[in-house]
Amino acid sequence: MNPTASERSASSRRQPNSARHSPWRWLPYTGAAALVVLLAIGLWPQPTPVETTPVTVGLLRTTVNEEGRTRIKHRYTLSAPVTGQLRRISLKAGDEIPAAGTVLAIMEPASPGLLDARSRATALARRDAAKANEERARAAHVYTVSELRRLQRLHTAQTATAQELEAAQWREASALKEYAAAEGSLRQAEAELEEYAVLKEASSASAPVPVEIRAPVCGRVLRVFEENARVVAAGTPLLEIGDPTDLEVLIEVLSRDGAAIESGALVEFDQWGGNEVLMGKVRMIEPSAFTKVSALGVEEQRVNVIADLVTPPQQRRNLGDQFRVDARIVVWDADRVLKAPTGALFRRGDGWGAFVVEEGRARLRDVDVGPSNGLEIQIKQGLKEHDEVILYPGDRVQHGRRVKRIKL
Repeated sequence: MNPTASERSASSRRQPNSARHSPWRWLPYTGAAALVVLLAIGLWPQPTPVETTPVTVGLLRTTVNEEGRTRIKHRYTLSAPVTGQLRRISLKAGDEIPAAGTVLAIMEPASPGLLDARSRATALARRDAAKANEERARAAHVYTVSELRRLQRLHTAQTATAQELEAAQWREASALKEYAAAEGSLRQAEAELEEYAVLKEASSASAPVPVEIRAPVCGRVLRVFEENARVVAAGTPLLEIGDPTDLEVLIEVLSRDGAAIESGALVEFDQWGGNEVLMGKVRMIEPSAFTKVSALGVEEQRVNVIADLVTPPQQRRNLGDQFRVDARIVVWDADRVLKAPTGALFRRGDGWGAFVVEEGRARLRDVDVGPSNGLEIQIKQGLKEHDEVILYPGDRVQHGRRVKRIKL
């Protein structure tokens, strides 16, 4: 049934009051307020995530790291003492030499080089030619002497000039020198013939005695230069021997690093093929440097550092001659040093600076530093033990800014 006019008017009066009291009318205001809060939270500066590490006290070493190679301190190259027939050498590289005086090789000296028929005929011809020259020079000298006497008499009688007399004197002196030279050539030719006779008698009297080449020290054979039997000349290298346990290490370092190294400095060797770190001491820094071109084509001034191995041979049995090793030469070390990672420090003007985390904020500190080994650096002033320093701060970290530690 249709409502009456009075009911419709009453209903229209109730609707405005219900709309005023509805909760949905506050929804727009609530959404706007929430949006403002979210924008404020989003734009509010957040703590910068940083990596931190504490400043510690402990051992710090500065080292010079370079590659080196081992070598035997005392090596001996045995050569052929005489020219002759070398017998076959049965030794191989690595064979042990039990004691000094061990026979390593045997040589049979070659027979003296006798003059054959042609050589003897040549020597006789040289002797005859030298004798003929000597007789001619003697005759020339006799003639110049008589000519000089004749010109002296003429000069005394004033029928010859002084210039003619001087020329005669010069010819006589020249003839005398030629006569002396001819006599020397004759004596040399006669000596060759006498040597032939002596060698012939000596060769027929006795046979050559074999020559034994003995080891001067005990050790091992390093190299065999001549293994097969053949004729070798005097001075030909035959073997090389040495003691492989008596090793030293040659290290090529930059000249500026070599100037900081002292004799007796401790050296550590690794990457030699074993698990243990070998120990050594610097024996000598060579006084003269040399130029070496690096792999990048840069000319470098380098100097040789010689180090002795201190580790007993029993702990480095497989280490031999000309082996490669990585060497760390200790230049400076201290037991209790306040130190921090080098990644926590940065240049700040003429000095150094670091950021320390205090109450959740980054605080800038001026730092006075000492020696560094590339990973850690000595802290003299500006930091104390257990301070949390920021690693690799970058541009986002500023003094007083809030930071948040992150775990690695």
